[in-house]
Amino acid sequence: MAASTTTTYIAASTRALAEEMARDPRVWALGEDLGRGGVFGQYEGLQERFGAARIADTPISEACIMGAAVGAALAGTRPVVEMRFSDFALCATDELVNQAAKARFMFGGQAKVPLVARQPVGMWRSSAAQHSQSLEAWYAHVPGLVVVAPATPADNLGLLKSAIRADDPVVYLEHKGLWPLEGAVPDGEHLTPIGVADVAREGRDLTLVTWSAMRWRCLEAARALAADGVEAEVIDLRTLWPWDRDRVLASVEKTGRLLVVHEAVTVGGFGAEIAAFVAEHLHARLEAPVRRLGAPRIPIAYAPPLENAARVTPDAIASAARAMTAPAAADAS
Repeated sequence: MAASTTTTYIAASTRALAEEMARDPRVWALGEDLGRGGVFGQYEGLQERFGAARIADTPISEACIMGAAVGAALAGTRPVVEMRFSDFALCATDELVNQAAKARFMFGGQAKVPLVARQPVGMWRSSAAQHSQSLEAWYAHVPGLVVVAPATPADNLGLLKSAIRADDPVVYLEHKGLWPLEGAVPDGEHLTPIGVADVAREGRDLTLVTWSAMRWRCLEAARALAADGVEAEVIDLRTLWPWDRDRVLASVEKTGRLLVVHEAVTVGGFGAEIAAFVAEHLHARLEAPVRRLGAPRIPIAYAPPLENAARVTPDAIASAARAMTAPAAADAS
C-alpha cells in the first residue's frame, strides 16, 4: 500500500497547484487576492514561492480575468483561473462558454484552451442567495467544457492535477463546506483520472449516485439504512462531464434501484440527465421508479433555519431510499 499523509481538502488543492507549477513552467494562476492566499487560503504561500508573475493578482473583474486566461491559454500557457465563488463566475460566462469552450471546434482543432476555472460552490455558513449556488448542470450542458467536482482531499489533489494537464477547459467545482475536511492523501505523484467514478460504498439493494459534498451525506444515510437491513451502494461521480455511465449502469443493473442525490435545485439539475439515461437503458430491469433528490427551486436564504430548509439531509436521503425499497415501490414499477 502506498504511503499517505492526512491532509485537508483545501491543503490538498494547494499542494496540487504547487506540484504542477514546479513540474511545468507554463502553469500559472490569476485572480483576486491570490497574493494574500486567496479568499479561502487555497493559495497560501504560493506567491512567495513562485512569484507575482505566476501567482498573479488581478482587478475585480471576472470577465477580465477569464478573458485574459483564455488568451493566455490560446498562446500556449496553462492558466488556473480563480473565480472565488461560482456565483461570481457568471460575470465571465461569455468568455468561458462562448470562447473557451468553442475555440478547439471553431479553429478545426488547431487551437486549444487548456485552462482550469476554479469555482467554489455550495451552501456555506449563511452565505445567502448570491454566494451559495450549485450550478454544475449549466456547465455540463455546454459542449466543450469538462466539469469536475471532487469530494475528498485525495481527489482534490489528483483531480486538480489532472485538470491542469487536460487540453480542454475544465470547470473545477470545489465545495466550500469541504475545505476543512481531512483525509488520507497519497504521498508522491497522485493523479485521479477524469471521467472515472468512485464506488464509495458497495451495496446490493439500491444505488445512490451523487457528487461533491453529498457523497458524505449519502454515506451517512447508507449507514442508517444498513441498520434497517438495506444495503445501499454509493457512487461518487467525481466528474460530471464526462460522467462514468458504465459504472452507474453496472451498479443499477445489480441493485435494480437508482436514487440520484445532489445539493443543486432538483428542477433541471444534472440528476435529471442521469435518471433519464438509466431509465432509457435499464427500464425493464428496474425494481422501482428512478428518483431524484435535490433542493427545492428557491433562492438560498441568509437565515440559518431557512437555509437548512433547502439542505438535502441524510434523513431525507434515507427516507427516500426506504420508500424505494419498500415492497409497495416494486409494485408501483
